[in-house]
Amino acid sequence: MNKRLSGVFAPITTPFVKEEVSLEHLRLNMHKYKRSPLNGFFALGSNGESKSLAEDEKLKILEVVFQERADDQIVMAGTGYESTRQTIAFSKKVAEMGADFVSVVSPSYFKKRLTDEAMIGYYRDVADAISIPVLAYNAPGFTGMTLSVNVVEKISQHPNIAGMKDTSTGNMSGYLDVCSDDFDILAGTVSTLFSAMLLGSTGGVVSLANAFPEPCCKLYEKFRSGDMEGARKLHYQLFRLNRSVSGSFGVAGVKFAMEIGGYYGGDPRLPLLPLSDDNRNNIRDAVAKSGL
Repeated sequence: MNKRLSGVFAPITTPFVKEEVSLEHLRLNMHKYKRSPLNGFFALGSNGESKSLAEDEKLKILEVVFQERADDQIVMAGTGYESTRQTIAFSKKVAEMGADFVSVVSPSYFKKRLTDEAMIGYYRDVADAISIPVLAYNAPGFTGMTLSVNVVEKISQHPNIAGMKDTSTGNMSGYLDVCSDDFDILAGTVSTLFSAMLLGSTGGVVSLANAFPEPCCKLYEKFRSGDMEGARKLHYQLFRLNRSVSGSFGVAGVKFAMEIGGYYGGDPRLPLLPLSDDNRNNIRDAVAKSGL
């Protein structure tokens, strides 16, 4: 039986100083996250700028995350590459280091030929080859392709595929309708967390939790306790703020919001550009107006 996933997870960012990974700043952020109500972390994902990292950088980042997490906090590690062979090789390294799950974004470069059959085979092959549970990462905003309901139904039946992070729009009902009972689907943004939980999602991996973990976790807790009106009101506060942060400015916006929230954000790695002064002011205003 796989571990079950529930609650709120932060897709942690990678701190850079003059284009170099700053493990010192990552450690400082983790010290604070360790004392937060976060259930855990997704390291080396989109917010972690994984596609801009060398493999040796990824392994060093994971070492710090494993060292600094609280005992009860879960770590999902992003291990997806374009080839099955590379994904398996890196997933094995991550498993040996102590990750609880690997989160595997769908390959996408040859998307015209990545049929349902190819995607089912990809996830099954990875899950067969490694010792820890696999999570699919459905991120059409980045990959340009969406996992079909058929793919999710088939992979959810694999004993070593435990769930999925879904950042698509409008597909949650279809996925939850066909997936197996022990397949946990996590919302991929705080903007859909409330509605996803109403449908049966068990939680979320939400970028706003990098900057403001407490209110994101409070939304989950209000929902679980049955305070639907309180959860609905908090949803709209977080929805409006998230639209002005990640929704408008992506990773750079999340990193600046982290600065406001008391964490180290810094600039993204080039070619992603830092925010202009005007955009920073826009985020400051949005945080102030949010009332959080």
